[in-house]
Amino acid sequence: MTDILIIDDDPIMREALAEILETEGYSVRKAANGSAGLAAVSLAAPALVITDIHMPETSGATVIATLKEQYPGVPVIAISGLFGCRQGLDADAAIALGAACALAKPFKCGDLLRAVSDLLGSRAG
Repeated sequence: MTDILIIDDDPIMREALAEILETEGYSVRKAANGSAGLAAVSLAAPALVITDIHMPETSGATVIATLKEQYPGVPVIAISGLFGCRQGLDADAAIALGAACALAKPFKCGDLLRAVSDLLGSRAG
């Protein structure tokens, strides 16, 4: 199975993303913040990381930059409810840091699955 790591401080969002991806045949691991997510990657690098940008402790921006440096082969999807707002990092900045793509919350399941499929190809299941 293709292993995807979801990093999001919102437990409802983490579980919803996991359910969507598991229904499509992906194996999912979850982390509640950027520090826990980076620790999970160091144990076993996933095929893909989906990270929220705005989180306490370690931000998604730090996660993206760290993954780009230490695990350049692991694609990252950045997600945020604040893309397009004046606060914090925007979608273009997330991509400049190394994210393969960025999705603004709320996004459609189809948009997420399309992004995952584009980045992983036929590695599901």
